[in-house]
Amino acid sequence: MNGINKTSMQRPERRRQSRHVWFLSSTFDRIDFSQTVERVGERPPGAPFRFVVTPNVDHLIRLQSEPAWVRRLYADAWLTVCDSRILELLAVLSGEKIDVTPGSDLTRHLFDHVISPEDTVTIIGARHSTVETITERYDLKDVRWYEPPMGLRHDLLAIEQCVDFVEANPSRFTFFCVGSPQQEMIARACMRRGSCEGTGLCVGASLEFLAGALRRAPVWMQKMRLEWLFRLLSEPTRLWRRYLVDGPKIMVLWWQWRKARARLHKFEKLVRSGTFDKISKPY
Repeated sequence: MNGINKTSMQRPERRRQSRHVWFLSSTFDRIDFSQTVERVGERPPGAPFRFVVTPNVDHLIRLQSEPAWVRRLYADAWLTVCDSRILELLAVLSGEKIDVTPGSDLTRHLFDHVISPEDTVTIIGARHSTVETITERYDLKDVRWYEPPMGLRHDLLAIEQCVDFVEANPSRFTFFCVGSPQQEMIARACMRRGSCEGTGLCVGASLEFLAGALRRAPVWMQKMRLEWLFRLLSEPTRLWRRYLVDGPKIMVLWWQWRKARARLHKFEKLVRSGTFDKISKPY
């Protein structure tokens, strides 16, 4: 069947309870980088559309003040992988294990090792110069690019036009590069359309990094969890609020989550001890 083995066909598309971890009011799949690229890479062209999200600190902070429908965008994702080494550290300090799969690393791996020059690739967003650079670097023969207007979040017609483009240009991989939550809005709309194909990746500025339009932090800074500092120093005017004002709020969110988890564990302990059974028994 076109090279599709039975194991890959029988593997469930949705996450199972044992395969994800609940952390800071968000769900992350319990898979590392190598498992992520394997699962994404094994989805064949023509498969029903599914999408991958890569939340980081900025995403989780904004989700706290967003309406419920924005949070559901992430809940509907096929895979949710952690894009932040800061979140990874907080998880470790909480006794949880969340593997990091940066969207930029995932994107580079797909272009370096999975996408062939003959594969059709669809890109929503990113700059024309970025698309040209990537097309030339990887000798891609069939790149479909669509540049949506600004203000996507408040323009449902523009969202539908993006979905129309994805539907009309079926690709093995579609890269959504219009920022959050706009890219997740388009991806979920594609899935709900029912006639779109392939795997969507909500990866923000990853193509800009891949093309060299933006510089990533040196590997040693990434390993030291200082990539945020590198980006702040690289673009202080644009990013100072994200990293100096909004970013530290993750500590408040973490503290609130730890308190809520402690209360839940206490309640579970009472249930297991039979305390409520004793209360409910008639005299």
